[in-house]
Order: sequence, then structure tokens, then C-alpha cells
Amino acid sequence: MKLATTAKLPKKTSAKVNDPDNPAWTEDMLGAPVLKRGRGPQAAPTKILTSVRLDADILEYFKSQGAGYQSRINAALRAVVERNSNGRSKTTTRKRVAA
Repeated sequence: MKLATTAKLPKKTSAKVNDPDNPAWTEDMLGAPVLKRGRGPQAAPTKILTSVRLDADILEYFKSQGAGYQSRINAALRAVVERNSNGRSKTTTRKRVAA
């Protein structure tokens, strides 16, 4: 009957190696901690978070044009609203802010 053998663990060295090409990190090298989570509050929040169900092909069309598809959907909806509200009161529409 054979005995099971296990792999030997690497030897532990008690002496620290001082490598001049790879110095240990110091607090000065790291600097102050920077906590950055999300975009933060908007200066002038003008959009409202909502949920809209769209047909898959419509969403795919806007996504296929690249980044910013939500803004393009918003612009397309705004164009329809402006086209259909000729002469009506525009109390709920907002002016576009130039970027």
C-alpha cells in the first residue's frame, strides 16, 4: 500500500529582500485616499428617471448608432412633441440646453 504524498510548501524566508528597483510603498507615494462614487449631484437636474417599454427593434436601432442612444431617443421624442404641438401651449416642454 502506497502512502499519499503532498506537494511541499515553499520555504518561508524571514529576511525581507530590499530591492532598489522596486521599493516598498510609503504613505507619501500613495497620497490621500480618493473616494469617488458615481457622477454626484447634477448642477441643474433637468431629466426625470422613468421606465419605458420599447420594441426590441427600436431599441436596437438606437443602440446600433453608438453611445448616447438614450439622448437620441429623447431627441426623437422631443421632435415629435414639437411637431405635434404647433400653436398649443408649451407649458410642459423645456428649452434645450446647448452642451
